[in-house]
Amino acid sequence: MSVEFRQRTPGEYAQILWRRKWLIVLPAIAVAAAIAIVVWRLPNVYESTTLLIVRPPTIDPNVASSISDGDLSMRINNINRIAQSRSSLEPLILKYDLYRRERAAGMPMELVVERMQKDIQVEIEHGRNDNIPAFRITYRERDPKKTQMVTAELASTYVNAQARDMTAVGNTTREFFEQQIADAKAQLDEIDNRRLQYMSQNINNLPTQGPALVAQYTGLREQQKALMAEIGRLNDRRSALSAQLGTLKQVAQQSDEEIARQVGDPKSTPAWGALAARKAGLEAEIQNLLTQYKEAHPDVVAKKAELEAVKREMKEMEDSAAAKIEKIKEERANKPNLPVKDAEINIQLVESETARLQKQLDTTNGQIAEIEGRINAVPGAEVGLQAINREYETKKVAYDDLLKRQAQANIGSAIQVNQQGESIQVIDPANLPQTHVAPKRMLLILAGLGLGLGVGLCFAAACEVPRLLTIQTIDDAAHYTNLPVLVSVPELKTPQEATRIPRRRLMLLAAGIVVTIISIPALALVLKMSGIFERFAS
Repeated sequence: MSVEFRQRTPGEYAQILWRRKWLIVLPAIAVAAAIAIVVWRLPNVYESTTLLIVRPPTIDPNVASSISDGDLSMRINNINRIAQSRSSLEPLILKYDLYRRERAAGMPMELVVERMQKDIQVEIEHGRNDNIPAFRITYRERDPKKTQMVTAELASTYVNAQARDMTAVGNTTREFFEQQIADAKAQLDEIDNRRLQYMSQNINNLPTQGPALVAQYTGLREQQKALMAEIGRLNDRRSALSAQLGTLKQVAQQSDEEIARQVGDPKSTPAWGALAARKAGLEAEIQNLLTQYKEAHPDVVAKKAELEAVKREMKEMEDSAAAKIEKIKEERANKPNLPVKDAEINIQLVESETARLQKQLDTTNGQIAEIEGRINAVPGAEVGLQAINREYETKKVAYDDLLKRQAQANIGSAIQVNQQGESIQVIDPANLPQTHVAPKRMLLILAGLGLGLGVGLCFAAACEVPRLLTIQTIDDAAHYTNLPVLVSVPELKTPQEATRIPRRRLMLLAAGIVVTIISIPALALVLKMSGIFERFAS
C-alpha cells in the first residue's frame, strides 16, 4: 500500500537550510566573487549621440513636396545600409584602431564589422514640437574620445550618403524616363507599321464579300449532304452484298460436305468392320503368343506380319476415300461459282463508287473549310484592325504620360542638384561622454550572488532530498507507519564520537573554505575565457 509524501512545515525547511548553511553560503560566495572579479575587470563602455534632422525644402512645397514618415523610414534604411556597409565601416575601424583586442585575438574583419554594426543604433524620432522629421545616431566604444569622433564621422557619412543618394536617384530617374520614352516611341512606330501591313494583307477580306461567300458556303453544304447520303446508301448496299456473299460461300461449303457424305466413310462399311475385327483378333492372338514365346518366335513374327497387312489394307481404304473426295472437290473448284463471282463483282463496283464519292466529299469539305476561313476572316480583319488601333491609342496615352512625368523628374533632379529639396542636417553634434554606460557592475554582481545562492540551494537539495524520502523523525515514523510512537530514544554518543564528530565537521568546513578560495580564480578564468560578460559590457 502506497503512502503519500509527508509535507514539511516551514520550520522544518528552515532547519534544513540552517543544517546546510555552509553548503549554500560557500558556493554563493565562490560564484559571486568570481563574477565580481570578472565584472570589475570589464572595460568601461561609453556612448556618444548625435541628432540629425531632415531639413524641409527651401522652395514652394507644390514644386518639392515633403516626404512622409514611411518614405523617411525607407530612405533612412537605405542610407543606413550604405553607412553601415563593410566598405564604410572598415576604414573607420582601421583609422581609429577600433576593437583592437578583438582584432589582436584573430577575429576576422567580417566579424569585427558585424560587432560594430551592433554597436551603432539609429532611431527615428516622432512627435517633435516643430514637426520636423529627425533621427538619432548612437555609438558605443571603450574610449570616450574615439566614441565621439566615430559618431561624428557616422553622422557625416549619413549626410554625404543622403546627398549622393538623392543625386543618384535624380540621375537614375532621368535616365530611366529617357529610356522608357525611347521604348514607348519605338513601340508606337512598330504598331503603326503593323497596322499598315495588316491592312494590306487583309485587303480581300472585306465585309462586302460576306453575302457571296455565305451563298457559296450554303451550296457546298447541300452538296456535302447529298454526297454523304449517297455514300451511306452505297455502304448499306455493300453490307447487303457482303451478307449475300457469305451465304453463297456457306452453301458451297455445305455442298462439299454433302459430296463427302455421298462418297461415304470407309469406317462404316462391312469390309472395314471385318478388317477391324480381324485386327482385334490378331492383336489378341499376338498377346497370347507373347505370354508363351519371345518376340523372335516364328508364330509371333507371322502373326505380326498378318496384323501389318490388315493395317495396310485399312489405311488403303482410308486413302482411297480421301482421294475420291479431293478429286471431286478439285473438279468443283475448277468450275466457276457464278453466284459467288457475281456477288464479288458487285461488291467491287460498290467499293469503287464509294471511293469516288468519298474523294468528292473530301474535296467539298476542303472547299467548305476554305470558305469558312474566309467568312471568319471578314469580321476578324475588322476586329484585328480595331485591336491594333486600341493598342496604338493605349500606347499613345502611356507615351504622353511618360513625357509629363519626365518633365517632373527633371524638375526634381534640378532641385536636388541645387540643394533646394529636403536634406539631412546635423543639429546636435556628437557629444564627448563623461561617464560610462556599461557594464552595470552592481547589477551584474547582484545577479552573480543570486546565481551563487541558486547553485548552493541545488547542492543542498541534492543532499537533503534523499533524506526527505526516508524516516528521520518521530513525525515521519507516525506518518509512514500509521502507528502511534510510544517512546523515542535520543541519539547516544560515546565520548570518542562526541569529540570526533565536531572535529570532522570543522575539517569539512575548512576544506570547503579552501575549495571555495581555490575555485574563485578558476571560475573567474572560465567566465573570462567564455566571454559571456563581454556581451553585457557592450
